Amino acid sequence: MTLLPTLRQLQFLIALADHGSFSRAAEATHVTQPTLSAAIKELEAILGVVLVERGARGAVLTPAGETVLERARRVMTEAEDLVTAAQAAGEPLSGPFKLGVIPTIAPFLLPQVLPTLRSAYPDLKLYLREDLTERLMDALRERRLDAALIALPYEAALIDTHSLGTDEFMLCCSPDHPFAGRETLEIADLSEEPMLLLEDGHCLRDHVLSACSAGRARSDFAATSLHTLVQMVKSGLGVTLVPKLAVDAGLVDQMDVVLKAFNPPMIGREIGIAWRRGSARSDEARAIGESIGSLLQP
Repeated sequence: MTLLPTLRQLQFLIALADHGSFSRAAEATHVTQPTLSAAIKELEAILGVVLVERGARGAVLTPAGETVLERARRVMTEAEDLVTAAQAAGEPLSGPFKLGVIPTIAPFLLPQVLPTLRSAYPDLKLYLREDLTERLMDALRERRLDAALIALPYEAALIDTHSLGTDEFMLCCSPDHPFAGRETLEIADLSEEPMLLLEDGHCLRDHVLSACSAGRARSDFAATSLHTLVQMVKSGLGVTLVPKLAVDAGLVDQMDVVLKAFNPPMIGREIGIAWRRGSARSDEARAIGESIGSLLQP
């Protein structure tokens, strides 16, 4: 029978790669340095290759060590998925669940979502991470997140999504802007307007540009948040489009700006939940998404 590495040995190798020294890796895995060092030597003996170059400045993986490390990470994540799947089968929607949320959704939807989820799933411990969509997708693929609330459409490899509801876009302008006195507004009316946008990396920027394609919107300025965009509008620098989700949550409350709906309504994006394809928690992600989606219905 072939002698196989243990999960503990693979865990020690991963810790050594992450921390760069035997002492720090031992501390991180809560064992003594001799214990960790002996386990690495046993792993090298089992595999028949040198995995680590030991030196005064720390530990560096050999090329063989790097190859083994890549597979070790996959083995450990699969083992973690096995545990998660077993726990979910025994008691779904309980324990830790790591949920990512994009910045143009998080501050406006989460205050409604969290009490609903706590009531529906009292045994669920929800950990939140706010970040841009691309980084959330990376975290899903690397199993650092279980699911993410994002804006759709968004294509990402190895990621499945489920739409929860739509989000209308509204025009935001200053009180002295010509649009402020208009009774009706159409997308084509934006053709020559300086359109204020979020900076690159925010999917809302792409959705606004897509929605305004007929009007050839210009991206003369960039902001880091919706709150900054509204401040720029208030200063008379131009107009912008804001999600109704944010408006309903108070984005422009106490701000001297004017909001205008489009006729017909401009549906700028969908709110959706995403998870890693094949995830053991896909059913839970979908169930959490359905609870959130019920809040998005008119």
